[in-house]
Amino acid sequence: MMLRIKRVPTVVSNYQKDENEEAQKGGCGRNCLRSCCLPGSKLPLYAYKKLDKVSCEGSPEQVEEEASIDFLESLVLGQWEERVQRGLFRYDVTACETKVIPGQYGFIAQLNEGRHLKKRPTEFRVDKVLQPFDESKFNFTKVGQEEVLFQFEASEDGDVQFIPNAPIYAENSPSVVAINVSPIEYGHVLLIPRILDCFPQRIDRESLLLAIHMAAESGSPYFRLGYNSLGAFATINHLHFQAYYLAVPFPIEKAPSKKTTSLDGGVKISEIVNYPVRGLVFEGGNTVEHLSNAVSDACICLQDNNIPYNVLIADCGNRIFVLPQCYAEKQALGEVSAELLDTQVNPAVWEISGHMVLKRKKDYEEASEENAWKLLAEVSLSEERFQEVKALIFEAITSVDHGSEDATQEPEAKPDPETIEEVDASFNNSRPDMVAGTQECLVLQ
Repeated sequence: MMLRIKRVPTVVSNYQKDENEEAQKGGCGRNCLRSCCLPGSKLPLYAYKKLDKVSCEGSPEQVEEEASIDFLESLVLGQWEERVQRGLFRYDVTACETKVIPGQYGFIAQLNEGRHLKKRPTEFRVDKVLQPFDESKFNFTKVGQEEVLFQFEASEDGDVQFIPNAPIYAENSPSVVAINVSPIEYGHVLLIPRILDCFPQRIDRESLLLAIHMAAESGSPYFRLGYNSLGAFATINHLHFQAYYLAVPFPIEKAPSKKTTSLDGGVKISEIVNYPVRGLVFEGGNTVEHLSNAVSDACICLQDNNIPYNVLIADCGNRIFVLPQCYAEKQALGEVSAELLDTQVNPAVWEISGHMVLKRKKDYEEASEENAWKLLAEVSLSEERFQEVKALIFEAITSVDHGSEDATQEPEAKPDPETIEEVDASFNNSRPDMVAGTQECLVLQ
């Protein structure tokens, strides 16, 4: 099955029709986000409503193909398309062939021959998950302001608002949404929390909660956010999440899971089964913060133990996958076959989730579920190592309070190893054949 790009008209570009009329004078000449160019700059601001609970229209399989486009989606895609017209991307991702690979899981293959040639190279060690921010290396304060779509901040009055021409306050260090100039899908953007604080690539509670709010604000199961740690194919050591719309289910979203633990805050933790990469799924929670805190504490545990990992935020922020991995380590040890190395695929969050970005036409033409499974199986921790890592995560999560009524009471983990959560009835079978001032303001009701 071939996938076709559905373009979205530039419905909001008129909000920024005057942005080029007053060119920046002085500075570094790049109109960047540093102190040389920042004073006096203005960018659109999307103010989101903080939610206690997240709702979603349904899974990607349940949502109708012609679902209505909400304001955030039109803003992201419209502004992204406007940047296409301005020639800000390194290649035309809409020219890349994409198909769903026949098979039980529906892996998605994309032929993107230019990305590995034009993508920014990694500038740091891959054997350390936590590394200090280095101003001399590329970071997002060096991008041109034209690459930023809008600021993304919590609303002060509880209403969703869009301000087309809002000042940037350096002392508040805004969170921003910017284009990914080396995209793997139409509408591929970056969420950069508190960009001017120059955090290294590491998750904390505040940043993950921001990412979940963006997923919730989208209201679409087709919009997912991903995160790659250092050592798990993040290429820039400046805190950021990636996101894009893809109107088919990711294979990992359809994989069954086995419930292992429930936390006092209502968060359910399950283990993915019958999928090539071992990982955990966090769902539910009495509030958004219950879920966010559980996941961020798991990520902090992995970071502190120097375990590379990837995160996928799905179902409007209701379901989050945490995926420790070891592919870069295996590469360094010479334990990856020449056949897989020749593909030049770096399995980060999107590949692990089932969206395979292939660099060679040969690999695209020969793409199969078996080949995808073979590559991803090399990414996964062994069963023994995964159980050790899972124990570390559970110990870290249950050692802190995630919002129970009595803050002095230790949160209780309730093991339930026998419960199987079948996400899709068609995935019951295992795979024996494979290796395991006054501003103009728009208020949205």
